[in-house]
Amino acid sequence: MSARRTAKTPEELPASLQGLGKSDWLNRLAGIASSRGGFRELGKRHFAAFISAGPTLLVTFETQAGIQGLTEEAQPLGWRLVREAGWSNLCLASDGDTWFRDEAVYAYFDELVDRGFFEEFERVIFYGAGPCAYAACAFSVAAPGAHVLAVQPQATLDPAMTEWDERFREMRRLDFTSRYGYAPDMLDAAGKAFVLYDPMDRLDAMHAALFARPNVTLLRLRHMGAALQGALLRMGMLHTLLRLVGTDRLDRHSFATLYRRRRRYPPYLRNLLSQLEIDEREPLIQALCQNVTQRMNLPRFRRRLRRLPGVAGEMNEAARITDD
Repeated sequence: MSARRTAKTPEELPASLQGLGKSDWLNRLAGIASSRGGFRELGKRHFAAFISAGPTLLVTFETQAGIQGLTEEAQPLGWRLVREAGWSNLCLASDGDTWFRDEAVYAYFDELVDRGFFEEFERVIFYGAGPCAYAACAFSVAAPGAHVLAVQPQATLDPAMTEWDERFREMRRLDFTSRYGYAPDMLDAAGKAFVLYDPMDRLDAMHAALFARPNVTLLRLRHMGAALQGALLRMGMLHTLLRLVGTDRLDRHSFATLYRRRRRYPPYLRNLLSQLEIDEREPLIQALCQNVTQRMNLPRFRRRLRRLPGVAGEMNEAARITDD
């Protein structure tokens, strides 16, 4: 793979790979990458697909199922930024959740470092979510000075460090103590890193705390739920966040401004209402339901508002006056 521009332009990337079976999809993706940068299988469960375009390189860690299922195009997340921003994209993909703990992946990054691959770009960004966020943090050490955007990363699955996380017990047989092992330490060479998580998820919050470093900013998405990457995509935030990282404009203020989109995101609003109900915060429940019903057509909030003491009568009287 070469970082130099190819004769192909980003606009020539196909619009969609949707509707293909797994084998046909992989063959098609491999052919596209081979003609525009490079493609390589890395052992039995991983591959690398490189699209050469501009001087900014986005390195994404994804699963094959996620690529095929998360977006309408069934393409790596970075391809949109290849088209729209002229970025280059190196996609590392796994067949299932592997945390990319594979000697073939290590050797591939060793080769990229030896060739000075990352040095050919003006800016390098690493991105991933969940197990892929772990990998984005861990392998970012291969490109000192890179910026990292990690959504719900695990720090490690080494039971000596995180025996409190019972979610991935079957993966503890993987070695998280050798090369590219403890993800928070691998971020020490990063220029800036941003870790996104929902503090209401106790285990995710505990992992996020392990990433606390001077060059790491922890960004909280309270009440957003267990699948943050999907939520960010549906709110139209993910690629904007990547653009902000790529132009060195992401900070707490710009994130807070962008995150106001949650006010029109029904799953967030429902999660918030559920938590207020658990906490029995009736005044806040009323304020939330009134705000939402004034802006959006969400029947659950209107029904909940009617059940609040004294509110049903006011709503009925307002409806009668309106009808008159």
